[in-house]
Amino acid sequence: MNRLYGGAEARYNEIFIEKALFVSAALFIIIIAIITLFIFSKGLPVFLKVGWADFLFNTDWRPTKGIFGIGAMVVGSLAVTLSAMIWSVPLGLATAVFMAEIAPRHIGQLLGSLVELLAGIPSVVYGFVGLLVVVPFIREHMGGNGMSVLAGAIVLGIMILPTVVNISRDAIQAVPREYTEGSLALGASHYQTIAKVIIPAARSGIITAVVLGMGRAIGETMAVVMVTGNSSIVPASILAPVRTMTSNIVLEMGYASGDHQAALFSTGMVLFIFIVVLNLIVNRVAKAGDINGKK
Repeated sequence: MNRLYGGAEARYNEIFIEKALFVSAALFIIIIAIITLFIFSKGLPVFLKVGWADFLFNTDWRPTKGIFGIGAMVVGSLAVTLSAMIWSVPLGLATAVFMAEIAPRHIGQLLGSLVELLAGIPSVVYGFVGLLVVVPFIREHMGGNGMSVLAGAIVLGIMILPTVVNISRDAIQAVPREYTEGSLALGASHYQTIAKVIIPAARSGIITAVVLGMGRAIGETMAVVMVTGNSSIVPASILAPVRTMTSNIVLEMGYASGDHQAALFSTGMVLFIFIVVLNLIVNRVAKAGDINGKK
């Protein structure tokens, strides 16, 4: 009797957990749908009024005169993001390989803890350090006022390192040990195995890390506002000041109204679409990696 009662109670618990998870997933979808509808309802009218080509590619942003071109901000966002990725991705991948395949276990765990600590630092702290250390260094040794694409790239690169390192390390550790053992048994060295077997096998996870890091970088606001100078011009060099799309929204939303406010929502809509595209790329890459792994 007790056994039957216990079985029924376990079944009720399973049903309750199943329903709770379903409700949680449904609420998540509803929240995402509401956010999407809100952004598009606010931003789409001006986006269509100005014209998508003029809005995206015109570099003249003068909202008080009804001119809404975010081309300079798009270029600024891509310049800062890509500059950060150029140095942080190789460093992050090398760190992940070292932690997963080369370092002694206790050293790898220590580095993992430090990476987690790096991920937990608020973005405003990164911006403050960049303002007090990176910007003066660039101003004194490279010229300009220091607030530039380069300053943003250095700060953003440090900020996205935890994303690249953690996901790449997990992807490398998920490679079956049989691959490594088979390569070593065939006479390959440890480093040859890493370069020719492990990294190619973890390719989909590494690409996912890179794309997610890029999404993290292009969506960052506070640290970028503090170190890039916020000039809405197309940067002529990495030492030139720049304004990103996220910075533009933060700096002007507090006093914007009418079409100006709607244009800022349109900028957020462009960012939203970009992030969605990045996530779709991640999913396609992951599925392609799974299919290749099964083959």
